[in-house]
Amino acid sequence: MYEEVQTKLNEVGIVPVVVIDDIEEVRPLGQALLDGGLPAAEVTFRTEEAEEAIRILSEEFPQMFIGAGTVLTCEQADRAMAAGAKFIVAPGFNRTIVKHCLEHGYPVIPGVQTPGEMEQAMELGLDFVKFFPAEPAGGLPMIKAVSAPYTKLKFMPTGGINKDNVRDYLRFNRIVACGGTWMVKGDLLKAGDFEKIRMLSREAADIVKEVTA
Repeated sequence: MYEEVQTKLNEVGIVPVVVIDDIEEVRPLGQALLDGGLPAAEVTFRTEEAEEAIRILSEEFPQMFIGAGTVLTCEQADRAMAAGAKFIVAPGFNRTIVKHCLEHGYPVIPGVQTPGEMEQAMELGLDFVKFFPAEPAGGLPMIKAVSAPYTKLKFMPTGGINKDNVRDYLRFNRIVACGGTWMVKGDLLKAGDFEKIRMLSREAADIVKEVTA
């Protein structure tokens, strides 16, 4: 199951991290991401609309790989998976949530910053973590530094990733994918500018192709 998640995310390369305030945004957003070549999304549990958004995207856009982000409780993890999420992402390392997900067979990608947190994740059998917030926490140099002793650990950096620095991250072979918000910013969603989202998604997808060519 974890291998499938890593494979799917690696294929996409850049995962749009989405905050949904209006459920009417979900369908045109899903279509814009698909048309732009980014068939994935991490829908964050920062709003009440998250669960329904995951359900709509999972049911109506089966070709997309949908995960739940900002999962802070076991109950949110249960709701997300029941709605159709394929993976769970947490901003930090909460042992209770991680163990709950593992016990229920949910692929979970907890957030880490420090070597201590990375070792706790590995102690529970994880080899794939979110590095968050990536840029404020040291960015690519930090990831490269901790990759030396933790030879099997792979990362999904999120936080401060943008079109200008994402290439450098993606070129490092210990990074599975990067999370980013620049192509799905709230002002674009509120304005209903799904054509702009499609264009930015296409630009991001082209960056992935350029790096992996």
